[in-house]
Formats: sequence, structure tokens, C-alpha cells
Amino acid sequence: MPTFDQPADLVLTGGPVHTVDAARSRATSVAVRGGRIVAVGHDEVRDLIGSRTRVVDLAGKLLLPGFQDAHVHPVGGGVEAGQCDLTGAVTADEYREIISGYADAHPDAEWITGGGWSMEAFPGGTPTRRFLDALVPDRPVYLVNRDHHGGLANSRALELCAVDADTPDPADGRLERDADGVPTGMLQEGAMGLVARRVPAPGPDELLAGLLRAQRLLHSRGVTAWQDALLGAHAGMADPSPAYARAARDGLLTARVVGSLWWDRARGEEQLPELLARREELTIGDRLRATTVKIMQDGVAENHTAAMLGPYLTACGCASDNSGISFIDPERLRAYVTSLDAADFQVHFHALGDRAVREALDAVAAARKANGWRDTRPHLAHLQVVHPDDVPRFRELGASANIQALWAAHEPQMDELTIPFLGAERAAHQYPFGDLLRSGATLCAGSDWPVSSPDPLEALQVAVTRREPGAAEGTPVFLPEQRIDLGAAVAAYTAGSAYVNHLDDTGSIRVGALADLTVLDRDIFAGPAEGIAEARVEGTYVGGVEVYAAEG
Repeated sequence: MPTFDQPADLVLTGGPVHTVDAARSRATSVAVRGGRIVAVGHDEVRDLIGSRTRVVDLAGKLLLPGFQDAHVHPVGGGVEAGQCDLTGAVTADEYREIISGYADAHPDAEWITGGGWSMEAFPGGTPTRRFLDALVPDRPVYLVNRDHHGGLANSRALELCAVDADTPDPADGRLERDADGVPTGMLQEGAMGLVARRVPAPGPDELLAGLLRAQRLLHSRGVTAWQDALLGAHAGMADPSPAYARAARDGLLTARVVGSLWWDRARGEEQLPELLARREELTIGDRLRATTVKIMQDGVAENHTAAMLGPYLTACGCASDNSGISFIDPERLRAYVTSLDAADFQVHFHALGDRAVREALDAVAAARKANGWRDTRPHLAHLQVVHPDDVPRFRELGASANIQALWAAHEPQMDELTIPFLGAERAAHQYPFGDLLRSGATLCAGSDWPVSSPDPLEALQVAVTRREPGAAEGTPVFLPEQRIDLGAAVAAYTAGSAYVNHLDDTGSIRVGALADLTVLDRDIFAGPAEGIAEARVEGTYVGGVEVYAAEG
């Protein structure tokens, strides 16, 4: 019941209000005082309106808890948006125009950097240095692909970095080569560092600008909190930690952020004291905590570096000699995760292939056995292929399933570069959201932006329909038995992500919770599922403070 001893600072009324409580209850009015929700109900909440209360008439618009992105790379995405940004294009011809235009507009740039190109725009998903040489022959160019697990360099960049036919593949990556063994310019996974380490790093001001650019974008999509999936330097990417620390200290960080400290897979447990020190340094005020460690256990399926229980198929449908890469030996992984868990770190796994998922779950099981059940809330992100035997283990081990729902649809990268090389049986185990939900697993959700769109509404639509927004009529539903209902999808992007972020006073609209809220221009539960992504965010609030308002 509301407390009527003093008026509210903010009242949002004229609902509907989808509270995301256990009963999926609805209200029509919410009151906020001192950054927290003090009343949830109906007309009686209006009694808290005083002379200085700001009143927002929802006029039928939907009020939700703020979305929380459980796996995102905001600083990198924000910086890339200011570089040679290819994310809005899909064809090789479009890329040519953007790259040439950027190079012409930046004649003094020492390197041409950026990224966001899609693998399906090129035969076999692997362009070569000649594509870039024809556009920019006189300066080094290095552009990462959309999933950020591969990068393309031109001949000038390879020359400057001394990458040639005698350069060996690193243990955690691969150089694509022509028939004579000469690198083509396409660098996969750990091989990216051979060039990326020579790319000029963005300065402190550029990193801060990237963070603030990303924060504005995420707030405009209704996101009030996120987990940054990589705090540290990796594959030539700059460490975003200083930008977060600066923003938190200067009062510029309006979102609530949990940082995942990068586990250097070339090292071992000797890095644990450094991680403990960084956790302390990067816990600043009420907006920034670095309480998580990120372990990348494998790569991605499209370049055959995702770790699989069986071999990938070749173009002829025969078994190859490659089953992907486990970046960390499974025995050592179990020891590392046990030590991190004992130090009260959450572990955030990148686990995409079914072998990587099993290895990650085995590591969680080892930690539970050694340390007992601790409130560390481990979670596994991506989960492209999950063996059916491992689905119930998420519930059994208390490991949350961190889904990137936008990927669970038929599109060229899936249909041309993934399914043929997985085979029918294994392809049927992809993104098993429905099975995980029915098994009792906790689902949280993230975008992996800038790998894919940061818009939660697009992801919600795919989670419910298993088709891309705007898919052509007749496009088949991708594994329809793995669809989940909209209520479950919204819960994953709110309460589920709040759970893995240890933001327990967020994620639902209830008395006492922080007033992290999102207003949509329509009730997405009232219309067809195919129209969910057409909704727009009208307003976003963090602690009752408006951090985004739609124009007009």
C-alpha cells in the first residue's frame, strides 16, 4: 500500500504498467520518491500527487522496468561509431563506398580502422586484402567484422606488422591463407592481435566520448543498466576501464554498470591478485562495480572456432578434422573458476559451441563442489549449440542462460555459413530458449552490441517469433519449438538480467525498488508479435531521473 505521509516526486499514471512480478500483474499508476518506487496501483496512487510532483500521463503507453543488457560492449561500439562504421550496410558494394568515402574524408589518418562488415557479403565469409588494396593502397587498413571474432587487413597493414607466409598461426587463432600459404589478410580470433596491436589506440578523451555516445544510444533503447562483457585489453582493443572510472567519478555515468574483468587466457591463476585489485579500483559509487570475470572459452561457429563435441562438416558434408578451439584447457578452466568463485567473483562465460557449454558447466559444477553454493550467479552467454543433456544442468547448477535472441533466426550467416557445416542434427540444437525455459533455467538477455543491434525490442520479437523483424513473407520460423512467450522474454531482459547483475532492487516494478523505468509508445502485449520491434521508447528513467525523452 502507498504511504501518504508526503507527496511523490514523480507519478506515472494512465498505464498499463507491466510489473514483471511473479504473477505478471498489471497496474495503471506508479509513484516515485527519492529515486525509489513508493506506490504501485491504480487511482489511489494519484493521492500522492502534490504541488511539486511531476506527473507523466502515460495515455495508454506501456510502462516497464528498465531493460538491462547482460552482455554488451558499449565503449567499443561507441568508438567504432566514430570510425569507419560499416554496420548499416550489408553488401560488398556498400562497403566499398563507405570505406572509400571515409578514407577520402580523413586524408591525415595514419590508419583506417573501424568495422561492422557482415561475413555473408563475401564468398565463404572471408574477403581478402585485395578488396581493401583496391580502395586504400597507400595506408594500412584494419576492419573487424560484425561479430568481432575476425578482422581484415590490407597489404600495407600486413607489411607493417611483418605478417607473411612464415608467420605461424597463434595457438588461439588462425591466419587464412591462399594456396601458396600466403596470408590473405583475414585474421581469425587470436590472430587478430598480429595486426591489431599495431593499430593506434584511442586516447582517453576518445574512449570517454565513445562511452557517452553509447550511453545515449542505450538509454534511447530503454536500457537502464548493463554488464560490459570485456573490461581489459584484448586483440588490440583498448581497455574501456579508464573511461568508466572517469565517467563514474565525474557524475557522467547515468546507467548502472557491472564490468566483466577480462581473464587473460595466456596466463593462469597468478592474475587473480590483479583482478582483486581491479575489482576494488573499479567499484565507484552506486553506478559502477567490477565484480565479474569474463572467460572466453571458444570462438564462433561461422569461422569454425566455436568448440564442438564433434567435427565440423566440409562443403561436401563430410566430417572435417576440426572441432573448434577450447581456448582454455578444461581441467585448468575448472581450477580457475573454482578460485574465482571462492574469491566471490561472478564468472561470465563466452560459450557458443556445445563443447564449450559443457566445459563451462563442468567448471561451475567443480566450483559448487569445492566451495559450496555461493551467491556468485555465474552465467553463460551466446549458447548457440547446447547438447540436450546439458540443458537441465543450468537449473541444477544455478547457472543463468544469457541469450542473444536476435541471432535465433534464418538469415544468410545462419543459412549459408553455419547450418551446412553443423549438419542437421546439431543445427537443431541451436539457441534452445524454449527448452531452457521449460527446464527451469534462469534466462537473462543481452545484445552483444556492436556485434548486433542494441535494441531490446528487436530481440524480444525474435525470441517470440524466431524470425527477423521485417523478414520476407514465407521466411520459415527457425526451430519453432524454441519460441518463448513475450512475458518470459521481457522478464529475461529485465528481472533476469537484474539477477545476474546482482541489482536485486531493480528488474521489476514494486514498492521499494529503484525507479529504473522505460515507457514504450504502445502496449506490445496487445498487438501482433510481428509488430513488437515497431514500438518505440518514449522515455527512460534511472532512479526516477529522466535520462532519455523522445523528441516530439
